[in-house]
Amino acid sequence: MQRRLKDYATITLKGLAMGAADAVPGVSGGTIAFISGIYEELVSTISNVNANLFKTLFNSGFKAFWKQANGYFVVALLSGILISYVSFMRLAKYLLENEPVLIWSFFFGLIIASIYFVGKQINTWNLPVVLALLVGTGIAYYISSLPTMATNNSAIFLFFAGALAICAMILPGISGSFILIILGAYKTLSDAIHDLDIKKIALFVAGAVIGLLSFSHVLKWLFKHYHNITLALLTGFIFGSLDKVWPWKETLTWLVDSKGIKIPLLQKSISPFSFAGDNQLPFAIALMVLGFFTIFILEKAGSKKQ
Repeated sequence: MQRRLKDYATITLKGLAMGAADAVPGVSGGTIAFISGIYEELVSTISNVNANLFKTLFNSGFKAFWKQANGYFVVALLSGILISYVSFMRLAKYLLENEPVLIWSFFFGLIIASIYFVGKQINTWNLPVVLALLVGTGIAYYISSLPTMATNNSAIFLFFAGALAICAMILPGISGSFILIILGAYKTLSDAIHDLDIKKIALFVAGAVIGLLSFSHVLKWLFKHYHNITLALLTGFIFGSLDKVWPWKETLTWLVDSKGIKIPLLQKSISPFSFAGDNQLPFAIALMVLGFFTIFILEKAGSKKQ
């Protein structure tokens, strides 16, 4: 695929959007990748990292290796994801603590539009496809309803948390950050990034790399052999995540960590009219609409590239 500099700049912008989404527990960067038209190329590129790729490096030189690895695409996308994730994680943490209704409203609108755009790519509807949609919905809803575990600072735990979270990050609808919250690793990682704890960050990244390389092969095989069923499953993942990103929540139980900070442990969705801060309703609706049309813009950009 022949690309110009401005094409790679667009990929970096998509990476920025993916990183920002992944920083918010409940929203998946994989959804952004799917809507913006780079999802299958991303999965294929990751799965191509194997022994043959490094044989190309030694036998044919760096230029052939770089081309086979889709190097410019990887650098453009990864730089956007990393810059956005690290910087937006702090902002997301502030917004989740101080303006939760507003940030969740934006992402709720974004995910509503995502369901339509991912679902419309299914070419044929039959019983297996419908069942895959229902299974995906059920899995995502179940995951989103799991209570949070206690915070764990173990090095081995952080490694495996990275491997699990990265698999969720490339799945539309299932949030990697929310998986970290369920596992009790979200605060550990955010503190490590804030304090520049290189050891903890390196362990998480190592787990993420291994998890990503392994899981991408599964996804590539599914797209090749069961394209419509896979799309239906991913659409179900997005649909099932809606309850998690519903803006108006009532916290039933709290978890108090070692520093005395209260973390919501179990929440349920409630009506905006029975919510204590319902004066934010007009702003929340406006942000839902903004999130909805943001997906239209990303999808239009993705369609042009495809």
